[in-house]
Amino acid sequence: MTAEDRRDGPVWFTSTPPDWRLLKFSWVVDIAEGQIDPEDATHSDRTLIAPNHIESGTGRLLARETASDQGAISGKYPCRRGDVLYSKIRPALRKATIAEEDCLCSADMYPLRPRELLASRYLLYLIVSKPFTEWAVLESDRVAMPKINRESLNDLRIPVPPVQVQERLVAFLDPRITILDELVAAKQRLLDLLAEKRKAIIATAVTRGLEPKVKLRDSGVPWLGEIPAHWELWKVGHLAKVGNGSTPERDKVAYWSEGSFPWLNSSVVNQEEVTSSDQFVTDAALRECHLPRLRPGTVLVAITGQGKTRGQAVVLSIEATINQHMAFVAPDPALVDAWFLRWSFYRAYDYLRSISDDAGGTKGALTCEDVAGLRIPVPPTDEQRSIVEHIARETAQLDAVRAATERTIALLKERRSALIAAAVTGQLDVGAAA
Repeated sequence: MTAEDRRDGPVWFTSTPPDWRLLKFSWVVDIAEGQIDPEDATHSDRTLIAPNHIESGTGRLLARETASDQGAISGKYPCRRGDVLYSKIRPALRKATIAEEDCLCSADMYPLRPRELLASRYLLYLIVSKPFTEWAVLESDRVAMPKINRESLNDLRIPVPPVQVQERLVAFLDPRITILDELVAAKQRLLDLLAEKRKAIIATAVTRGLEPKVKLRDSGVPWLGEIPAHWELWKVGHLAKVGNGSTPERDKVAYWSEGSFPWLNSSVVNQEEVTSSDQFVTDAALRECHLPRLRPGTVLVAITGQGKTRGQAVVLSIEATINQHMAFVAPDPALVDAWFLRWSFYRAYDYLRSISDDAGGTKGALTCEDVAGLRIPVPPTDEQRSIVEHIARETAQLDAVRAATERTIALLKERRSALIAAAVTGQLDVGAAA
């Protein structure tokens, strides 16, 4: 290592092979500057790449669009074929890809242009490696806006092996990483199939029952279709008490300090069953904020929220209270089983999402009236219990396969991460490993 190599600058690992150099990023990579002139229409048909187009860690493009698809080119950066496009924002710090053509990238990305000492594909592997990403996460925490600034990146020291070594490392990694990525993709397709099968099992059971030759009739509800002729159709509000909760003032100590009664927010609907809480309120909060005391067997439905949350339901298995972003549905056990009700909401999820987004209602939210007014098929209670048992048995088998598949995916990703990290930090003897 030369005296020049030893100049001050942050380092993200401690050792390299003797023929590798430790150089500042700015010495071997140019971060392209200069945004597109918004009046220049010649770039409007170029491919536009943004972090949401890239699969994290792999560099694979998940979607393609042009600048004209977004309706504007203002704030976009021009990129050349061979540039490494790197997301500089949290939480997308492992998103990077190589430009296959002259294109544009969003302002959330850096166009990295390697000089003659650095190969584009080696640079790609380096910046998605675990050691580099760990440095990027720590560095992004230093600023108010969680991102990597240009100065920090330029000042970073990176390992630069001889070009021939880079080529050997890339030739070694490419086929192995491709195989690992294909295995992960295959396992992910299996997870998708398992999810579809799970959804179909539940939907069929709560709308058609378990008897394949049962006589059917039109429910009169478009999203339901036909149901068994002997089943009834009830509004949820006729089967259960429906209401919601609230959030006691956070700065009022009397409501939270030494509280012992579980208080839940809408994140619990992402669970299979609510069995615990990490927040607790006092008796004063329950009394003065008119919080409902909910018993086990109550179904909770998220009535606000983005992503998948809104419209999801879960069964409460402890005594608890809730915030205003959930509705509670306390069923009459003589009329409807709590788990059958939960699976009925599962079946109605798409419908609930559609009415919550309808322009005639509260945009992006459900109301307790929406929940109470939902019409669901109601079989005799003994048949409900048989359906619940059937769903539990069938989904348990699917969930076991899903858990095993997820463990396999995690192991494959760990192997991928370890292989890349070993390669770009000089811990891998490519000649011996090949």
